Amino acid sequence: MDVLMPQLGETVAEGKITKWFKSTGDAVKPGDNLFEIETDKVSMEVPSIAAGTLTEIRVREGEVVKVGAVVAVIAGAGAAAVSAASAAASRVPPAPAAKAPQQVPFVPAQAGTQSQGQAPREVYTGPLDPFFEVRTPARNFGPAKTPGGTVVTPLARRLAGENSIDLSNLKGSGPRGRIVASDVEAAISKGGGRTTPMAAGASAAQVKALYQGVEFEEVPLDGMRATIARRLVEAKQTIPHFYLTTDVTMDALLKIREEANAGAPGKGDAVAYKLSVNDFVIKALALALQRVPAANAVWASDRILRFKHSDVGVAVAIEGGLLTPVIRNADGKSLSAISNEMKDLAARAKEKKLKPAEYQGGASAISNLGMYGVREFSAIINPPHATILAVGATQRRPVEAEDGSVKFVSQMTVTLSCDHRVVDGALGAELLAAFKSLIESPVRMLV
Repeated sequence: MDVLMPQLGETVAEGKITKWFKSTGDAVKPGDNLFEIETDKVSMEVPSIAAGTLTEIRVREGEVVKVGAVVAVIAGAGAAAVSAASAAASRVPPAPAAKAPQQVPFVPAQAGTQSQGQAPREVYTGPLDPFFEVRTPARNFGPAKTPGGTVVTPLARRLAGENSIDLSNLKGSGPRGRIVASDVEAAISKGGGRTTPMAAGASAAQVKALYQGVEFEEVPLDGMRATIARRLVEAKQTIPHFYLTTDVTMDALLKIREEANAGAPGKGDAVAYKLSVNDFVIKALALALQRVPAANAVWASDRILRFKHSDVGVAVAIEGGLLTPVIRNADGKSLSAISNEMKDLAARAKEKKLKPAEYQGGASAISNLGMYGVREFSAIINPPHATILAVGATQRRPVEAEDGSVKFVSQMTVTLSCDHRVVDGALGAELLAAFKSLIESPVRMLV
């Protein structure tokens, strides 16, 4: 029986095997853990669903494979122990060495080869020499020149363009001072030449060329960080963001929170609940989405999906990135239930033990950086959500009282990011106003 890399969510395309619990030749039975896998979001142990002998391990620890790929083979019950030959065959062969770029010979163009009626093309018909380098399919042009008149081979010109190297600053090592590829490669390795402003999509080689002589550590991207990078670029480029910011007064909420925690049943670690400001924020956003149902929605390509209940995601920082577990039906749950559920989800998120159903979906999300002292910020929407609420720190700030005097109150700045395809300006303002009224009159969240 083939053992396949399992699917752990609709958006998960591959996984990495981080540990094998069984070795080739071991007997297995249903329920025995075979291996542990890690995706961009979760880490999970995969059990066997059949009894027999593990005869092959095709994917080693640390390797990444696509969902559905065969990672091992289990023979039926009573199968003979694996022979030395089959055990050797089960080892994954080393990856083949990358092939060197194909050398494509340059063929000088023949005179009079252009078709009748076509405009004459500039062709190179000069002698072929070893410094005229062609590593890509031949084209009908020859060496160009720098503004100073120095001849540049096509490959050197291409490498210079890809790495933002100014050819006018280079001295060619080819015949008659011709600039060849090795001259450009030397400039890249030494950081030589005048570089132009770096483009956003610059290659690793281009970026590293700027830091020659500077000590740095290269940190390869893991699956999670690569996915975050790809999704954030996609979200920022494809979602028409706009932002709404307001200050909310927190004094009433802080007082109710203090009283609720003081009256919680139990003592010490056995206390029934301990409410945080974030728990009130989750509840307030969930109820605000109920008051403004048109904003309780997501973008679905050619339509908008509106929801009956408020499922609110909460960004949780973990090592190497973040996850957004979802509090389902948050509008109908008590503050204590939200608090305890959020603590459980956050703890398992940091261990990468969440199930896909626990972090997928949701209608909106919350990103809270207040605990780091951040006053305010704007968050990037997590598609297909139409909104995300960025929450800053609660601070004592001076405000003008009704009688014209100045008093100090506890205030928190929040910024709502909206997808204009789903939530326009007036609708977003209505949602933010509903959230503000609930935070400033928190007793409404208790009834």
